[in-house]
Amino acid sequence: MVNHTQLTKSISLEKYGIKNAKINYQLSPEKLHEITVEKKQGVTSSSGALAVNTGEFTGRSPKDRFIVKDDITKDKVWWGNINIPFDSEKFEKLYNKVTDYLSNKEVFVRDSYACADVDYKLNIRVINEHPWTNMFAYNMFLRPTEEELKDFTPEWTIVNAPGFMADPEVDGTRQHNFAILDFTRKIILIGGTGYTGEIKKGIFSALNFILPVFKNTLPMHCSANVGKDGDTAIFFGLSGTGKTTLSTDPERSLIGDDEHGWTAENTVFNFEGGCYAKVINLSKEQEPEIYAAIKKGAILENVIMNDKGEVDFADTSITQNTRVSYPIYHIDNIRVPSIGKNPKNIFFLTADAFGVLPPISKLTPGQAAYHFISGYTAKVAGTEDGIDEPLPSFSACFGAPFMPLHPTKYAEMLSQKMKDAGVNVWLVNTGWTGGPYGVGSRMKLKYTRAMITAAMDGSLEAANKDNYHIHSVFGLNQPRTCPNVPTEVLSPRSTWNDDEGYYKTAYKLSNSFRTNFKQFEEFANQEIMDGAPNTPS
Repeated sequence: MVNHTQLTKSISLEKYGIKNAKINYQLSPEKLHEITVEKKQGVTSSSGALAVNTGEFTGRSPKDRFIVKDDITKDKVWWGNINIPFDSEKFEKLYNKVTDYLSNKEVFVRDSYACADVDYKLNIRVINEHPWTNMFAYNMFLRPTEEELKDFTPEWTIVNAPGFMADPEVDGTRQHNFAILDFTRKIILIGGTGYTGEIKKGIFSALNFILPVFKNTLPMHCSANVGKDGDTAIFFGLSGTGKTTLSTDPERSLIGDDEHGWTAENTVFNFEGGCYAKVINLSKEQEPEIYAAIKKGAILENVIMNDKGEVDFADTSITQNTRVSYPIYHIDNIRVPSIGKNPKNIFFLTADAFGVLPPISKLTPGQAAYHFISGYTAKVAGTEDGIDEPLPSFSACFGAPFMPLHPTKYAEMLSQKMKDAGVNVWLVNTGWTGGPYGVGSRMKLKYTRAMITAAMDGSLEAANKDNYHIHSVFGLNQPRTCPNVPTEVLSPRSTWNDDEGYYKTAYKLSNSFRTNFKQFEEFANQEIMDGAPNTPS
């Protein structure tokens, strides 16, 4: 499974327009780590992981992500402020400037692939300016065997040049950084940013177009695991809601932590070969599997360390978005290959900083579609300049920045698959209880785990089958009892001890849901609209 061999196969980059480059092909992660340290682009932490600083950008830059508008995309992509069109001729000129920039330099090349199901396999060649970004590609994409590499033909190419700065007036970009997808040329061009997440999200965005349009397969921004009885669980959620944490369960085998496809044959497969987890406030006690994965072969991004190389995971002085990338085999209990069958439960995770949503509730099909299209979580005070109280945040399909098609296309596919597979759909609030952020407290992880376990083993449904409480604002089926969870935790209103304040806040959030959903109403049927929360009478 693990191929650390450094190959001697000779390749040329002339056809890409990169000339006279010193080509490092398919280097092992150990060698890439060594070169990174030699070049003083990273240091080794006390755990053995490589620690790097991504520079100016410590997260994605959504306003600088473009899609070339051409015959393939012009009538299918949902154009707007998420999918920003880019001129094909300008792409050609910018691509040539980037390849000229990489010519006569040392570059790092890796052949890999996405999609664990061989029927959907997408071969990828990654050309990197830096050794640690090439190591990231080793971690995050699937790793071909030596035999597979002999006749390897890349279908898509990623050209990654963090040191190249665009000239917006000449090149057609917004500023000096860019990430551009070209579906005709099958190229992802990234420049001006060292943030590695642009590499993996570029391929995710491409698959979010390719799979539904050409393969009748639903791409999902989710994690997934499988139980001992073969039942697959899917976890949707935006960053910080617990998607990676909750799917990494010692009692269940991990399929993957971020990006999956759900096929017409009712199987779920991982796009990736690794995990890219947030490490803010990471602890060995709360998340032992992820903590243990931070070892030689892992890459820590933008963390603060002491002079002994020990990481302070609570220190966010560089960014709140501290990360670790590691190959999936750093987790002990994984599914090999990364494919699951028979999806039985879907969890929509939200970190509700208003503290009004139940910690777990069962959704009707209409509610499931409504909440999927909404993709709600909340930003808390202090995470961004100017935020001094919780703010609702909506990202359609729990991944709008990566979805080239209209959100209702994905929602329709999900609704049909949910009905065909007979899955249960649950909304799980991993956020605040007992009041909003600043008043209440974060839901205890052990309670969330207990609720999810009860949902998956059927004991939650058995205990509440005819006894769900209907939430008066959001209309959700709220359980009254759950094994290993105190009863009072299940009712957000009772944890507040302030009915007036609770309902005032709940209706404020429900109005935010309805305001956000206005952009989708003309595409939504009555069943979906019936899944909306109530408004004050």
